[in-house]
Amino acid sequence: MENTVEKRPENKMGVMPVHRLLLSMSIPMMISMLVQAGYNVVDSVFVAQINENALTAVSLAFPIQILMIGVGVGTGVGLNAFLSKSLGEKKFDNVNKSAANGILLSWISCAVFMLVGFLASSAFFRTQTDIQEIIAYGRDYLSVICVFSFGIFNQVLFERLLISTGKTFYAMISQTVGAVINIILDPIMIFGLLGFPRWDVSGAAIATVIGQTAGAALAFYFNLRKNHEIKLSVKNFTLNGGIIKRIYAVGLPSIMMGSLGSVMTYGLNNILISFTPTAAAVFGVYFKLQSFIFMPVFGLNNGMVPIIAYNFGARKKERIVAAFKLALMYAVGIMLIGTGIFQVFPGRLLAMFNATEAMMSLGVPALRIISIHFLFAGFCVAFLSVFQALGNGMESLFLAGSRQLLFLLPTAWLLSLIGDVNLIWWAFPAAEAATMALGAFFIKRVYDDKIKTI
Repeated sequence: MENTVEKRPENKMGVMPVHRLLLSMSIPMMISMLVQAGYNVVDSVFVAQINENALTAVSLAFPIQILMIGVGVGTGVGLNAFLSKSLGEKKFDNVNKSAANGILLSWISCAVFMLVGFLASSAFFRTQTDIQEIIAYGRDYLSVICVFSFGIFNQVLFERLLISTGKTFYAMISQTVGAVINIILDPIMIFGLLGFPRWDVSGAAIATVIGQTAGAALAFYFNLRKNHEIKLSVKNFTLNGGIIKRIYAVGLPSIMMGSLGSVMTYGLNNILISFTPTAAAVFGVYFKLQSFIFMPVFGLNNGMVPIIAYNFGARKKERIVAAFKLALMYAVGIMLIGTGIFQVFPGRLLAMFNATEAMMSLGVPALRIISIHFLFAGFCVAFLSVFQALGNGMESLFLAGSRQLLFLLPTAWLLSLIGDVNLIWWAFPAAEAATMALGAFFIKRVYDDKIKTI
C-alpha cells in the first residue's frame, strides 16, 4: 500500500488542550445524539397512540434496527480509527483511499438489508408471536426501514468521516436536521394530518427513512465542502483488500457487537413475550428511554475515539491518558443523573407512552431495577471506546459478547424459570457489574502493552 507523508499543519487533535478538545469534539455529538434519542422516543410515543400492539410490534422490530445500526456504526468505527491514525501519521493517501472504501462497504451493507426487507419481514415476526395484528404492524414497519436503509447507512458513514477529522459540529448539524425532520413528519404520516393519508405504523417508518436520507445528504455535502482533509475522488472508489482488512480489523468486532446486541434483544423479547406482550412493550419502552442516557455518553466517546487514535499515531502518551480519564469522569456523571431520573420518575416516563394500568404495573419496577446498571455501564462504554481507538477490536468484541451472551441473556433466562417476570430485570445490573470487572482487567493489560511504553 502506498503511503505518502506530506507536510501539513498539525490537526487540532494533536495540539489543543485535551479538556477543551474533548468538549469541542464531544458536545456537538452529545447534542446531536440527544436529538437522535428524542426522535427515537417521539417515534414510539406516537405509535403508542395507535394501540399497545403497535408499540409491541415496533419493539419487536428493534433487533433488526440494532443490527443495521451495528453494521453501519461498526464500519464507521473501523474507518474512523484507521483514518484518524493515518492523519496522525501524516499518511494522506491512506486517508483518501480509506474514505472511499468505507463508502463502498456501506453501500454493500445497504444492499444486503434491502433484501431482508423484501424477503424476510413477515417471517421475522412469526418467530416471536402468533398475534396477527402485531405481525401485520411489524411487517409494515420493518419492510420500509430495511428497503430504504440507504439513508441510515450513508448518514452514519458520512458523519463518521466528519468525526474522524474533528468536524463534529457538522456531524451534529446533519444528524439534528435528520432527526427534526423525522419528528415533524411522524404525526403527519402516522395519523394522516395536513391532507396526507393515515399510514399508522408504516407512517412512522416512512418518516424515519426520510429523516435519515435528509441527514445523509447534508452530511455528504459537508464532506465535499468543509472536510478538506479528506479528498473524495472517483479514482479511489475501488475496493482495496489491504484497506478493507485494516478497517474491519477494528470494525468487524464492532459489527459483531452490534449483532450480539441484536441477538440479546431478540432473545429477551422472546423470553418476555412468553409471559405477556405487555412485558415486551415495557422492554421496548425502556430501550427508547435509556437512549436519553446512553446517547450522550456515546457522543462523548465518539469525540474521544479520534483523539486517542490520532495521538496514538502521533505517539503522545499524556494526551491519550488525559482524554480517557476526562471521558470516563463525564460518562459516569451522566449515568448518575440518568439513574436518579429513572428511580424518581418511572411512572411519568411510562405515561408518555400511553401506558395502560397493566403496563404501569410491570414498567415501574422494571425501570427502577434496570437503571441500577447505568453506573457500571459508564465504565464499560468508555473501556470499549478505548479498545476501538487503539485498534484492539477483539477486546471490544469479547467484552461486549460476555456482557450480552455470557452474562445478560443466560441470567435473564434462568431468572425467568422462577416464573416472576419482575425478577428478569435484575439480569441487567448483574451483567453490567461483571462486565465492568472484566473490562478493568482488559484496560490494564492494553495500557501496559500499548501506552505505558510510549
